Amino acid sequence: MSTATPSEVTLLLQSLQSGDRAALDQVLPRVYDELRGLARAQLRRHGSDTLDPTALVHEAYLKLTRSGAVSAVSRSHFLAIAASAMRQILIDRARAAKAQKRGGGAAVVTLTDRSASLQLRAEELLALDEALQELEPRQRLIVESRFFAGMEEAEVAEVLGVSDRTVRREWVKARAWLYTRLYPEASP
Repeated sequence: MSTATPSEVTLLLQSLQSGDRAALDQVLPRVYDELRGLARAQLRRHGSDTLDPTALVHEAYLKLTRSGAVSAVSRSHFLAIAASAMRQILIDRARAAKAQKRGGGAAVVTLTDRSASLQLRAEELLALDEALQELEPRQRLIVESRFFAGMEEAEVAEVLGVSDRTVRREWVKARAWLYTRLYPEASP
């Protein structure tokens, strides 16, 4: 698959916003390698016995096309939306596994940036998803973009239209809040 420049993808996304549904089919081949990289990273964190990166990318694409709610304005924003779809697929699978097994044999995953990490099991991933819903919308988007999409602070800042410093500050606050929410016994 070829990698397109961000401006090519942005132009296609603008066409999509103007009602050209075929533009989404043109975006996928241009960002496919990046989507597979995101899928590999998420599968490393969350694990899956039945999914490989290709299958996760394809499921996410189907989820995006079925919903018809791709409102991305840039390549980075599209990748964040796709990563969020991948996360939701993995969460749905974790819920199904938990319902079947009641948490037995849960895989370990990591909530991390370069400076800190939290070890999560499948049931904790579900708790993380619930906790994310309680965050302020901007903090939730920052966590999803950084953790699930693997975006750098500058990319998140571009998508949100804020400074890198704001993203860094909100990322630190959101991570701290999530840690105390997920691990109340470890909090002072």
